[in-house]
Amino acid sequence: MPELPEVETIAAGLRAGALGLTIKAAVCRLPKLLRETRPEDLAALAGSRVSAVRRRGKVLIMEAEGRALLFHLKMTGRFFWAGPGQTPDKHTHFILAFADAEEALCFRDVRKFGFLRCLPCSEVEAAPEVVALGPEPLEISDTEFAARLAARKGRLKSVLLDQRVLAGVGNIYADEALHAAALHPRTPANRLSAEELGRLRTALRRILKAAIAAGGSSVRDYRSVDGGIGDFQTRHKVYGRKGEACRRCGGTIRRIVVGGRAAFYCPRCQRRRR
Repeated sequence: MPELPEVETIAAGLRAGALGLTIKAAVCRLPKLLRETRPEDLAALAGSRVSAVRRRGKVLIMEAEGRALLFHLKMTGRFFWAGPGQTPDKHTHFILAFADAEEALCFRDVRKFGFLRCLPCSEVEAAPEVVALGPEPLEISDTEFAARLAARKGRLKSVLLDQRVLAGVGNIYADEALHAAALHPRTPANRLSAEELGRLRTALRRILKAAIAAGGSSVRDYRSVDGGIGDFQTRHKVYGRKGEACRRCGGTIRRIVVGGRAAFYCPRCQRRRR
């Protein structure tokens, strides 16, 4: 599933290509894609100009003069531009055509887990997909970061994945940040010292910024709007590297399950507390 760096990369690509364009038509080819959205809500977008594209957590938000489209890519959702005469395949479920551009913006999702909500811009922050999200990890203060983790009894890996605690962190960047901070994924979040909390916040911010600069991690299906792949997967220290040598200490990377989710870590660098 695309995480914060990947969705940020997609948002940047859409800003570069769609900002200022006037919507001619919004066509949904898969009714289940829509969440509390009627066909007439999409029809009302015609004639409006794309005024903003941004990200909140893993949710991508496109605003068009008073109305907004909220997309969640889930496992396999992606955007691409289709030129004149290009016939979208059966996995392309949503198309935005523009009055002042030959190419149409398409949303494709092989596994059909993604969703779209259309609503007034004034209601975006109160939408269920947004209102429950925690702070952005690149914006949260040291004090709030420490307070949020100290209030959680769960294991670190699970807490970092909880979108109510921090918005946008997923499997890849939770594992990479915990390795960088030398913290075991099963460590109770409320047992971290002030120094460890600071180390983790610093590591998480550094890794997320580096991943954004690299265009994200293309591990499975993720592609940018122009079809390019990210580069940060070449810099993963632990994620997806079970059985390989740790690039810091030479130990063997292990895979465990924490809260039903896979976690990759180095048992030498990330010793478990007794």
